[in-house]
Amino acid sequence: MFPWNIFPFNKDMKDTMQKMKPEEIDKYVQDIMGKIMPSNMRGMMNPQDMFGGFQSSVSNQQSETGILNSTAFETHDFVFVRIPIKNEEWIRQIRIYHTSNQLIVEHIPQQEDKHTITLPAIVKKKGATANFKDGMLEVKIPKNVDMQFSQIDVTEIM
Repeated sequence: MFPWNIFPFNKDMKDTMQKMKPEEIDKYVQDIMGKIMPSNMRGMMNPQDMFGGFQSSVSNQQSETGILNSTAFETHDFVFVRIPIKNEEWIRQIRIYHTSNQLIVEHIPQQEDKHTITLPAIVKKKGATANFKDGMLEVKIPKNVDMQFSQIDVTEIM
């Protein structure tokens, strides 16, 4: 059961809340949460602590690709990789390749540079396109729907 009796719901509540400063409201909320939450969950009240271990795949992608600052995402049928192009001369010298799970971008920004971007899904060998518009290179690759499953036998070792 939820402890409804700890909340001070009365006629003066509206006036009290309007007169409170933001620091007082924060303290009030923390106090109420401390009364409601069991003692073993009190460390989770800070959202920064609770979500500290999680990272977005987009931010992961940006740190892996370094200077390219690319983003990779998937839809139902395609995988898209967007790479901002700072200099239009890069379009003439860029080389793009892909495997079933990686996109390789060579020769930008320098001729000897090579960047590998891990794709969020397995893609087909054929059918990829790349379009450049408004300073953004967009690579579109069809996803490969592989429904072949192989069973793995588990043996018990004694």
